[in-house]
Amino acid sequence: MLTPSWSRGLPNSRSPRSATVLELLVDVVYVFALARLAGRVADDLTIVRHALLSEAGQTLLFFTAMWMIWFLNAVMSSTYDPRRTDIQVILLATMFGTLVLAVSLPQAFGQRGLIFACTYVIIQVGRPLYLTLAQWGHPRGKLPARVLTWHTVSGVLWIGGAISGGFGRGVFWTIALAIELVGSATHWPVPRLGTKRARNPFGISEAHLAERYNQFFMIALAEVVLETGLAVSFPGFSTGRTITLIAAFVTVVAFWRLYFYHLAPGQAADSNALRLARSSGFSLMLIVAGIICTAVGFGQVIHDPHPPIDWALVVIICGGPVLFLIGRAYLERSPMRRRCRVLPIGVLVLVVATLPLLFLPPVAVAAISGLILAGIAVADGYFHGRGSQTNPTL
Repeated sequence: MLTPSWSRGLPNSRSPRSATVLELLVDVVYVFALARLAGRVADDLTIVRHALLSEAGQTLLFFTAMWMIWFLNAVMSSTYDPRRTDIQVILLATMFGTLVLAVSLPQAFGQRGLIFACTYVIIQVGRPLYLTLAQWGHPRGKLPARVLTWHTVSGVLWIGGAISGGFGRGVFWTIALAIELVGSATHWPVPRLGTKRARNPFGISEAHLAERYNQFFMIALAEVVLETGLAVSFPGFSTGRTITLIAAFVTVVAFWRLYFYHLAPGQAADSNALRLARSSGFSLMLIVAGIICTAVGFGQVIHDPHPPIDWALVVIICGGPVLFLIGRAYLERSPMRRRCRVLPIGVLVLVVATLPLLFLPPVAVAAISGLILAGIAVADGYFHGRGSQTNPTL
C-alpha cells in the first residue's frame, strides 16, 4: 500500500517532552464544554427529586464521553509528533467536533441526539481510522486498528440510540460507553490484531502526557473562577455573596496547592506506560469532576444564599472536594510508594461534616467547606515539606 506524502513517517514520529501551543488551543474549547456540563449539573439541582437520579446519570454519561475524547486525543499527541500537519488536522477537527458536542449537550436527549451521536462517532472512529491507514503494514498500526474495532462496535450503538430516542437512547448510549471503557481497561483486545498488554505499545511520552494533564487541570480550575465570578457580577456584592466568593477563591488555591505540590515519599514503579496513562487519566477525571461540582455548588449558593439549604446542594459542595482528594490520592497507587494519609483523612473529615452542614445556611456551608479544604492543604504542606514546585508524577 502506497503511503501518501502527508502521512509519510508517522510510525517513526515521536512526541516531544513539552506540549504544543495548538494542544493548549484545543483545550480552550473545553472551557465551554465544562461550562455546559456545569450548567447541566446546576439544572439537575433544580428539578424534582424523583427525576434527579436519571438526570444525574445523563450528566455523568456526557461527562465520561467528553472525557474519553480528550483522553484519547492526549494519548495520540503524546505518542506522535503533534507538530506534524496530519496530527494537527486531527486535533483541530476534534476541537470543532467537541464544540459541536458542547452545543448539543442541553438537548442531547432530545432534538439534538442524532447530531451529538454522529459527531461523537465521527471523532472516535475517525481518529483511529486515520492512524490505522497511515501506518498500514507497520507493527505500530495494530493498536489503532484494535481501537478502531472497539469504537466501530460502540458507534453502532451510539447511532442506534440516537435513532431510537426515549428510554432506549439512554440504554444504547450507556452500553456503548461501557464498551469503550472496557476496551480502554483491557487495551482493546482483538483476535489476530493482538490481545497482550505490551510494556509501551503506543510509545507514549510520559512527560508530554503529564504536561497535557496539568494543562487540562488548569483549564478545569478556571471553571470555579468563571462560575462564581459570573454569579456575583450580575447582582453585585453582598455579605453572603462576598463570603462565598472568598470561599471559592480559597478553594481554588487549595486545589492548586494540593495538585501541584502534594508529594508522597518514593517513586512510581509501574513500567507500563499505557496503564500509567489510563490510571492517571482516571485520576484526573475524578479531579475534574470534583472541580465541576465545586464550581456548581458555589455558584448555586451565590444565586440562592437563603436557608434552608437543599441536601443535594450540600452533597455537591462537599462531594466536589471529596472527588478531587480521591483523584489526587489515586495518583499514589504504586505499591512501591508509601501512601500519604493527609488526603484520605481530608476525605473522611468532609464526609463526616456533611450531616451537620445540612442544618446550616448555604453561605456557612460554602465557607466551612472552603476552610476544611484549606486546612487539608496547610496540613499537607506541614507534613510534606517541599521546596520548588513540581508536577505530579504519572
